[in-house]
Amino acid sequence: MKRIFLAFCVIFLFIFKSFATEGMWLPLLLNDLNEAEMQSLGMKMTADDIYSVNHGSLKDAIVHFGGFCTAEVISDQGLLLTNHHCGYGRIQSHSSLADNYIENGFWAKSFGEELSNPGLFVTFIEKIEDVTKKCLEGVTDDMTEKDRQSQIDKNIEAIKKGFVLKEFEKVQIKPFYKGNQYFLFLTETFNDIRLVGAPPSSIGKFGADTDNWVWPRHTGDFSLFRIYANKDNQPANFSADNVPYRPKHSLPVSIDGVEEGDFTLIFGFPGRTNEYLPATAIDLQANQINPIRIRIRDQSLDVLDKAMRSDPAARIQYASKQ
Repeated sequence: MKRIFLAFCVIFLFIFKSFATEGMWLPLLLNDLNEAEMQSLGMKMTADDIYSVNHGSLKDAIVHFGGFCTAEVISDQGLLLTNHHCGYGRIQSHSSLADNYIENGFWAKSFGEELSNPGLFVTFIEKIEDVTKKCLEGVTDDMTEKDRQSQIDKNIEAIKKGFVLKEFEKVQIKPFYKGNQYFLFLTETFNDIRLVGAPPSSIGKFGADTDNWVWPRHTGDFSLFRIYANKDNQPANFSADNVPYRPKHSLPVSIDGVEEGDFTLIFGFPGRTNEYLPATAIDLQANQINPIRIRIRDQSLDVLDKAMRSDPAARIQYASKQ
């Protein structure tokens, strides 16, 4: 999967009979744009409860998982909930013919049984800032595209140099709306992430890709991981001395269910969106690019499928490639 860090967004959806309203926004904009409307639709929180740099808020319980998925902190000991398909590669990496966690699932009964995952990381957003004016300083309408981008790149580097970063912090500045708006993300990354539990694929991958794009689904699409930190609760590389992370905020989990008309909010990393893609570009993607990719991938998957059907070990080794 192509790893892209593009946005940290809030999506809300409220449905009552035939009426529906929805949208997607960066969380720092909610106070000015959407708070009153969202509260009128049933939201009990304030925009400050969702995004704050001064105290723990929802943003401190939502992480970018591995650079390609969203996960949620659901306990005061760093327990992470994410999709089964997001953790699938790690479940596969720990599986063998003797311990086939893909088929049988895995559940750690203690901290000591949780499995480390070299290379896996989660990233928290500490701060978001609109830096559009700073990024476009010195940019004029008569510039060539090359000169325009060169000026923007210089501005971005100048902005980044203004930050004194801790070891696991990073500043990223990303363009939105085809370079018409720029946002700065100050992030903190944890590199000691351990597998806690996952259901067997008969539950976590039930229906596979056939059911993935239809509704309702009947898949237990979840897996559990845990963030570990050093004894000062700071990010650290893997160490046997690390302890479960104490988050600034964690999500309480309700088993009460939902009712029709309840306010619903989704918070996470959508990866990449093309909301304003023109019809010609959609036609190109759907009728030319996608068919070519499908033919190439069909041939690749056919090779894997033959090997996996004839060799149980190969079936485990290539499970996450399908």
